[in-house]
Amino acid sequence: MALNFTWYTESFRLAKEFKISRGAKTHAHVLVLEVSSVGNVKLTGWAEAVPYARYNESIESVVVQLEEASQHISQLADQANLTKLLPPGSARNLLDCALWDFRAKLENKSVISLLGMKQPSAVLSAQTLSVDSIETMQSEAKLLSHLPLLKVKLDANDIVEKMKAIHAACPNSDFIIDANESWNIKILNKVLPKLTQLNVKLIEQPLPADNDAGLLDINSPIALCADESCHTAERLPELIGKYQAINIKLDKTGGLSEALALAKAAKDAKLQIMLGCMVASSLAMAPIYLLSELADYVDLDGPVLVANDRENGFIFEECRMSAPPNLLWGTG
Repeated sequence: MALNFTWYTESFRLAKEFKISRGAKTHAHVLVLEVSSVGNVKLTGWAEAVPYARYNESIESVVVQLEEASQHISQLADQANLTKLLPPGSARNLLDCALWDFRAKLENKSVISLLGMKQPSAVLSAQTLSVDSIETMQSEAKLLSHLPLLKVKLDANDIVEKMKAIHAACPNSDFIIDANESWNIKILNKVLPKLTQLNVKLIEQPLPADNDAGLLDINSPIALCADESCHTAERLPELIGKYQAINIKLDKTGGLSEALALAKAAKDAKLQIMLGCMVASSLAMAPIYLLSELADYVDLDGPVLVANDRENGFIFEECRMSAPPNLLWGTG
């Protein structure tokens, strides 16, 4: 069956400005890929990705990769060659996930059944607090004080003071801190003893990915999670001893196929698993949601962060995330 590839950009306005240590944004700019059959039987699979400047990607650079790679994919079986055609990243993610969706429609089976895995039930997803002033973050936290798990974006400023204020607003919540590479080893050593008293369960990427060797000397009472340092299963051994957890994102692994391989390797290595996302719609969340049964933490609140999600997207009841019967991706 011959295949045709079409890609286009979309922009989702965010419900509110989203801030992390390296910048802020008001819109999510995404790239969508559609894979369609050529001939009498018309089938279309699709996927969504967020090219990320942190990994030297732009929408333009990913489009160039798609233009080149799509010329070497003439049939569904060519999905197995994606790792030879493309490095891990958004382009490979788009092709891999769109081909999985296409396969589900072609075989009239869900992707989860094709993988031979258990369908996730409603899962607890962290809700995100953007980095801001102490007062603003505490005020935002009060609105989420009934939720059991919050992810807090922080930079290197007022770390403990902000967490004390947030903890006071949400005394019964657990916290994941995401530093987005903004700390150094001195800061980490200084704040760790105090953060242990504030329900912090995980600290995500405290040090820059290319300067995290110092973590080998840290005996952290809080699990440290690799995000920017973690991409594929092949490089996982480099993280052992530095981190106790990894954050799996499709735009880093290059799609669902590698994400599953990475999750299995992490399980074998006795590492905790967090499922993460870029800010995007439910279409970007749907493939990685299938790995929820393997995860210790789920952080897939992208659809909550956009002002208007796609039709047939995920259902969020407070912090509980579940898929509707006719989810927009992967249901065959």
